[in-house]
Amino acid sequence: MSKTVQTERAPAAIGPYSQAVIVGDLIFTSGQIPLDPATGLMVGETITEQTHRVCKNLEAVLAAAGSSPARVVKTVCYLSDMADFAAFNQVYAEYFTGKPARSCVAVKALPKGALVEVEVIAEKE
Repeated sequence: MSKTVQTERAPAAIGPYSQAVIVGDLIFTSGQIPLDPATGLMVGETITEQTHRVCKNLEAVLAAAGSSPARVVKTVCYLSDMADFAAFNQVYAEYFTGKPARSCVAVKALPKGALVEVEVIAEKE
């Protein structure tokens, strides 16, 4: 049996999906893009600014689900431009200090013109 997660501290879903789903002791988040939770507007023009917002959104969803970035076991990262890889990694490393397993790919486009989107799988605390 699964349970959906909803918090106002992260952006509302912009489609027919949940911010996260809890199954047993695992949390599966939907991808987060750099939207301000209060306004629903894109935050930042650089990969650095946008990655910070994405990670803060993920922190909020994980907290609402009873977890934290320290409990993340897998991330999937989408970049609109692989030239942003090094700058993305610098910010990413600040939040995911436990070095979870990761996939990182470049995609043609992301929702709302975002430069980055990240989803995670984490254990409950």
